[in-house]
Amino acid sequence: MTATLPTAVDIAARAVDVWKVYGSGEAQVIALHGVSVELQRGQFTAIMGPSGSGKSTLMHCLAGLDTVTRGEVYVGDARVTGLSDRALTDLRRDKVGFIFQQFNLLPTLTAEENILLPLAIAGRKPDRDWFDTVIDTVGLRDRLKHRPTQLSGGQQQRVACARALVARPEVIFADEPTGNLDSRSGAEVLSFLRNSVRDFGQTIVMVTHDPNAASYADRVIFLADGRVVDELRDPSAEAVLDRLKRLDVTAAQLADGAVDGAV
Repeated sequence: MTATLPTAVDIAARAVDVWKVYGSGEAQVIALHGVSVELQRGQFTAIMGPSGSGKSTLMHCLAGLDTVTRGEVYVGDARVTGLSDRALTDLRRDKVGFIFQQFNLLPTLTAEENILLPLAIAGRKPDRDWFDTVIDTVGLRDRLKHRPTQLSGGQQQRVACARALVARPEVIFADEPTGNLDSRSGAEVLSFLRNSVRDFGQTIVMVTHDPNAASYADRVIFLADGRVVDELRDPSAEAVLDRLKRLDVTAAQLADGAVDGAV
């Protein structure tokens, strides 16, 4: 039986032959080598690879945080490549959510105010039913009036997760979201992300170096030397670790023998 290919409606974000080059001449660094990838709506995708593989660069290009040297990037049906600064700001505000390793909470605001800040900046009123659903899902009901310094690291990251989800973006990009957390707090945040996909149909794209974190995803995309070299569906931590070990060999082979091509 022929597999059903995803349609444009099913794709939350995609890169088409994306190159990212820094510098020029002898100082030139090619961070992404013609990457093409489609990220399906309503799925949890992890992006992994050795240090310097281009995983964070790819995420930043997909999210409109960085420009591409060549190729095209889309979020939903919106073409990100070539947008003006104002249009990029609107796109990041309306269609994209972000979760970072450092939480990025404002210390003078309460947890509730931090969660609602993107909506306030956009001049949008929160959907109170949805807000209540998000708050109960992340377990922050009794912490809404606390400021970040009164919260643990795990609680601060759950505030950041709620902030990303409350605006109902098309896709949430998470860059090492558990990197500053202990294993228990990290598991709580990953479970929340997993549940937001399962229960609410959210789309999550997460960069991580942690095989255990990647095991929460539906799909893992592996990069080496700026190229997509492998992927894994329904991953286990053990399977991810095994692929990462193989990537060390692949990265060395690419570095030794690949032809970069003209950009």
